[in-house]
Amino acid sequence: MGPCEDRCLFRFFNGGEISMGANDEKNNANPGKIYAAIAGVIADVSYVAKDKTNKQQGFKYRSVDDVYNVLNPAFAKNKVFIVPRVLDRECSVIKTKNGGEMTKVVCKIKFTFFTDDGSSIEAVIIGEGIDTGDKATNKAMAVAYKYACFQVFCIPTEDLTDEPESESQELEEGNKQKDKKPAEKKPPKSSKAEAPKQQESQNQAMANKNSEDEIITEAMVNTIRSMMNKKGVTETQILSVKSVTAKDIASLTIREFNIVMKKLEITPDLVRGDGKNE
Repeated sequence: MGPCEDRCLFRFFNGGEISMGANDEKNNANPGKIYAAIAGVIADVSYVAKDKTNKQQGFKYRSVDDVYNVLNPAFAKNKVFIVPRVLDRECSVIKTKNGGEMTKVVCKIKFTFFTDDGSSIEAVIIGEGIDTGDKATNKAMAVAYKYACFQVFCIPTEDLTDEPESESQELEEGNKQKDKKPAEKKPPKSSKAEAPKQQESQNQAMANKNSEDEIITEAMVNTIRSMMNKKGVTETQILSVKSVTAKDIASLTIREFNIVMKKLEITPDLVRGDGKNE
């Protein structure tokens, strides 16, 4: 059997006897508590997010410490523990692109999941580790443990995208987004109906910037006369507004201009003889 075939082998133990198939009526009738205990752990364990980043290659991953932290309370509650046994270990030295050497270790490890009545299941996992020092075996064992738990307890990631295919798709879509040039924003087109209002706003802004006691400009005079024609208001009515002391429209101050414009803005438009507003 090759390494790909024995990557995930599961066997069931009950009282020291090995059950290899469904024809063993004795073991099928009394499987022990291990299955219920495993199901209990699955129910109690939430996701383990990919919040660690590989500094060399930049990918996100879940560390073995994250697995320990999320499984420990669930193991204690459901009375489950794991016993590892290294079945095989291969060690080799590989060259780096800089001419250095790194140790590569491949371990075939059997993890036995026990509960308090002695019943258990096994998972056989291949773990690989590479290190420049003496930690390659530790890394191989940690990787094997982590993926044994991922597969036995079905531990999801936060976004449920733990498969390499999904990561590749995300990278491809991310690159497409980077290649896209942002659309140029065009200034909104103003309609002819909005032009007078915009002119009024501009005149109002100009008025606010000047001193309130200064005489209004010719553009402001034209604006106020246009509004008088639109609203059907006479010059006498304008000059009779409270707080206006000017003798004619051209003599209005900035402060008086503001007062008059506020009055005109709330005055209804004059209704002409054809029944339409101008």
